[in-house]
Amino acid sequence: MGRTAIVAGASGLIGTELVACLMNEPSYERVVILVRKPIHIVHPKCIQVITNYEQLEDEIKAYMAESDLFCCLGTTIKKAGTKEQFRKVDLEYPMRLGKLAKTYHAAYFGIVTALGANAQSSIFYSQVKGQVEADLEQLQLPALHLFRPSLLLGERSDVRTGERIGAVLSVAVTPLLIGGLQKYKPIHVKTVAKAMLHTALLGNRGIHRYQYEQIEELAAK
Repeated sequence: MGRTAIVAGASGLIGTELVACLMNEPSYERVVILVRKPIHIVHPKCIQVITNYEQLEDEIKAYMAESDLFCCLGTTIKKAGTKEQFRKVDLEYPMRLGKLAKTYHAAYFGIVTALGANAQSSIFYSQVKGQVEADLEQLQLPALHLFRPSLLLGERSDVRTGERIGAVLSVAVTPLLIGGLQKYKPIHVKTVAKAMLHTALLGNRGIHRYQYEQIEELAAK
């Protein structure tokens, strides 16, 4: 039997690209996507699971054993509405996935956090991203891969004016970001998705962190 991939946040910016990569990867026999409502994907590998994260175990435990689990969950405080709801999406839900990965012996856990993730940060966004990294590390998963991109480039279904302006400005200054500043370069979501897939296929155990340069290198392989 081929490999099983589970993708949380499958309808998001990175998740959409990752699902496409997984569908085209022969190593995977089935791709389980966790979504809030059905999305239009017609593919023999695809299994859509309408997901309530409050009852997550019952919905996905049948697929978990030896699976490769990809967490692309993420929101903004503006979209979430409150800091509490933001923490739920960006911290609590990924941790529920991580604990299930531990319980059911998933082979791989890859998650997108953010550049500057630091549980001790005074910036709430960075603090939450850092906390989820720290809490996942405590689970001692066999293979934990943490992706820390800077600004993401790609076509969003929702309009985020601030991010669009930031993307334009970042692309303009990208040639100036060299040496230690490379990590601040904007990166396309397709590149992040390809890198996540590649790390799963490599099967390296332990804890690994990736920023711009490492993500670009992995995606190119």
